[in-house]
Amino acid sequence: MNFKWFLYSIFLFSGFMYGQERFKDSIFSEISVKTYPYATKDSTILEFDFYHANKDTLTKRPLFVFVHGGGFSSGKKDHPEIIKLAKQIASRGYVVASVSYRLTRRGKSFGCNCPSEEKIATFQDAGEDIMDAVLFMLARTKLFQIDNEKIILSGSSAGAEGILNLTYNKDLLFRDQKQYDSFKPAAVVSLAGAILDQRYITKENVVPGIFFHGTADPLVPYASGAHHYCKKDQIGYLMLDGSASIVSKLEKLEESFLFYSFVDANHDVFKIPFKRLQEILSFMHKVVINRKFHQAKITVNKGE
Repeated sequence: MNFKWFLYSIFLFSGFMYGQERFKDSIFSEISVKTYPYATKDSTILEFDFYHANKDTLTKRPLFVFVHGGGFSSGKKDHPEIIKLAKQIASRGYVVASVSYRLTRRGKSFGCNCPSEEKIATFQDAGEDIMDAVLFMLARTKLFQIDNEKIILSGSSAGAEGILNLTYNKDLLFRDQKQYDSFKPAAVVSLAGAILDQRYITKENVVPGIFFHGTADPLVPYASGAHHYCKKDQIGYLMLDGSASIVSKLEKLEESFLFYSFVDANHDVFKIPFKRLQEILSFMHKVVINRKFHQAKITVNKGE
């Protein structure tokens, strides 16, 4: 009986192991993190925290970059929720980088009394910092064991604006910075983000995306509208295209997307959606890893 039970246990364990799928399921339990400085700007040392599974033998792994929010004035790369997110994603076999960037609006307004030119410069600075962090890693692919064709940029609120603008509005942000021309992410994940102009999304620069946005967001427009809903006569008036407008363009260009609309929700949608993490990873597994096409719009009502 004992021998039979031993064989049965081996069978169950083998079935469990074979049922686990890299990049979808958590298959690694030991995750390490190390901090790397990637640039010094305005006397600020910029760094990223790099997470990886200790016992993963794969030498080229997809990279998941996360950029925190905070209105370009606050937030940090090692917030407890970001640490939790990074470890969960790394346990699936990704490598993860949580990136810091210049908080150029610290102690300053970013609302309707902030000149629109300064807002655009803020997007440019953040986009430049994120790009420099990615290029730092790409110049050391053997050290970080990165698959440079499978880099996913993700961010919340200000971080989402940074990653979305450098992806879809690169020609607006980096007209004279040729060093950024060669990089194109494999996909983006945006939590309550927006871009300067959806008309700049083309067949050449379009990439798949996952978008989360509240329909009543009072800061970053759900569709197209003024940043912070400033009035036209205010110096902070700046039109932005939010998630719904970006997704509409991706749909026309026949690009993959997953779009969550949270009915009557405000800017709180910038919070990390741990409840939806498995759906995010399943989308990336299908679209980025296996290069299949997928489009879906999901409406979430209050209380769901």
